[in-house]
Amino acid sequence: MKRFITIIAILLSSATLWAQNFPFQDTTLSMQERVEDLLSRLTLEEKISMMEHRNPAIPTLGLPAYSWWNEALHGVGRNGLATVWPMPIALAATFNEEMVQSIFKDVAYEARVKYLETVADTQAVMLKEPTDYTGLTFFTPNINIFRDPRWGRGMETYGEDPFLTAQMGLACVKGLQHNYFFETNNEVDSVHLSAAACLKHLAVHSGPEGVRHEFDAHVAPRDLWSTYLPAFEYIVRNSDVQQVMCGYNRLNGEPCCTNRELLVDILRNKWHYDGLLVTDCWALNDCWERDTVIPRHKTHASAALTAADAFGSEVDLECGSGLSALRTAVDSGYISEEVVNKHVRRILRTRLRVTEMSPTGIMEPTDYTPIDAASNSLVLLKNHKGLLPLKRHTPVYLAGPNAEDTIMPLGNYNGTPYHTVSIREAFGNYFTLVDSPKKAEVIVYAGGLNPQLEGEELPVDMPGFFKGDRTRIELPEDQSREIRKLQRKHRPVVLLLCSGSAIALDKQALKCDAIMQCWYGGQDMGDAIGLAMIGFRDNFGRLPITFYKSTQQLPPFESYDMKGRTYRYMTEEPLFPFGFGLDYANYRLENVHYEEGKVRGVVKMVTKPRVKPAGNSTTVVEVYLKGSNKQEPLKQLVGFKRVAMDEKGYQEFEIDIEPFWLRQFDENTQEMSPLPSSIQPTLLVGFSSADRDLIEIK
Repeated sequence: MKRFITIIAILLSSATLWAQNFPFQDTTLSMQERVEDLLSRLTLEEKISMMEHRNPAIPTLGLPAYSWWNEALHGVGRNGLATVWPMPIALAATFNEEMVQSIFKDVAYEARVKYLETVADTQAVMLKEPTDYTGLTFFTPNINIFRDPRWGRGMETYGEDPFLTAQMGLACVKGLQHNYFFETNNEVDSVHLSAAACLKHLAVHSGPEGVRHEFDAHVAPRDLWSTYLPAFEYIVRNSDVQQVMCGYNRLNGEPCCTNRELLVDILRNKWHYDGLLVTDCWALNDCWERDTVIPRHKTHASAALTAADAFGSEVDLECGSGLSALRTAVDSGYISEEVVNKHVRRILRTRLRVTEMSPTGIMEPTDYTPIDAASNSLVLLKNHKGLLPLKRHTPVYLAGPNAEDTIMPLGNYNGTPYHTVSIREAFGNYFTLVDSPKKAEVIVYAGGLNPQLEGEELPVDMPGFFKGDRTRIELPEDQSREIRKLQRKHRPVVLLLCSGSAIALDKQALKCDAIMQCWYGGQDMGDAIGLAMIGFRDNFGRLPITFYKSTQQLPPFESYDMKGRTYRYMTEEPLFPFGFGLDYANYRLENVHYEEGKVRGVVKMVTKPRVKPAGNSTTVVEVYLKGSNKQEPLKQLVGFKRVAMDEKGYQEFEIDIEPFWLRQFDENTQEMSPLPSSIQPTLLVGFSSADRDLIEIK
């Protein structure tokens, strides 16, 4: 509560930052009028300077220095103290878009307070150089499809499914941009935003990290439109997301940031996106730079020609240091001032919307805490004979490389948490920790991976790992050996898997009595695990990715062909299917039917958890569209609902099914089209993507 009181005090004491001397500072004018006025007062040199992410101050117009580069992947990143929420892959496991929106509402609030503190000294800001990670324009969410568990950055995504990714990504955008109300004469001001989100990386980007600056992703139209583009298209069409970022790699031969088909034909013309298009940081260098250390695309003869191609292909803003090349391109006639004006209009519009005003309302604490988010993200994969939940103060022997790690839960692109508690420290509050397996009733092994092994372009080259990616998905062999030794102690063994991606388990590890996927769960991950293991909470998550049996089940990593990948196209049986997860209670569905664009039914609790949790037990109901032919996905998620049970263990549910997701690829148009009238869609409703967990309805 003290934090919110402090925040309110800062906001209420904030006055207008700049003296109002020009029409563009008059908030009674329309945004278009204000942008045009400001644009008319900028010199060509000043306009060009706006097209790089570090905008210099323009004191004559009262414009402070500003950097467009900030991070908020799962909390305000790289800018001091901030709440560290679970990584996006863990948030995806919650199957709770309302929670995700609420989380990013809190993220935007912390960000705005930090921004106001940064610009509090007006005169100093006018003299300073732009500082990265201080603004309100965030390069998040990452809505790339996690097509292969070997990709190190998969933890930054919302999983392997286009629908789940779209729902969680949209919730992130809404939370960041629209959860602070600006009031003018007691009316909501819909012009200004609390922050600006960014969809990245358009559009086909999911490794390999080691060669991403030269990699050419060859993608067939069917896979492009049915797998890699839908989340981008859906969010663009259903929000006013302010930024879209193009990626490092090439798509079918052309770098994404100069790819006219992707940026002009699709993004601007087909989807009618009129927001900012920003490059990934220093991505344009990959087009022209001749580098003996980092392999590059080398598709362009010079930096100026690259700038001409990029900004001619609708790029508005370069994250990088290409101003001199951009000036050369303008001076050489490659880019006209009219084109520069088009880009700067978009830049000014977004910048004014997010930076110039403070919220006038009072912020209430969010509906969810970091413990809530981490708890909802935990996925119970096995619970033999109902071993879990344990009684409080059960003698527990805790082992494993992640037992005492306080850095692992933070993932990547993180801020500095206000506090962090290791699994061992947290378990001391719930169990009696003993120093020998012989003294324990239960052994808990905290294993898996850590963000120093998997992540973005890491300097790692060791067995099983390369440049942030994995070369094999099996649990590290030394951990398998340790688990086998512990199993010989004749005590039940609980395996906690900490990772940002799927891990394959050998037969011996699968013999653990209970297995819980814990992800990188943020600053309160340890307490969330402890509370879940004593049954204080019964609101487990579901897998947003397929867990494969072994590396051998995977197609080649460099192939972007979806055949055999993810639950949508995989014909073999996985280790654990997409959407899978156990609860302490058992549930069944009754009276499930489709009516007027909705799936309706009843969830009924069959057996109750042994320990009554604090609050309602919840479960997740999932709806899939069954494929209508061999070329379509076998099934694909089109709806879900986290259902809170009443005291009697009974709850009705209703899930909207949007026509956007009842489409298939049309070979004639080479795009997605509504299902032909001759096809009656078949929906599958249940508790995971596995056939055994689903019932059919027409």
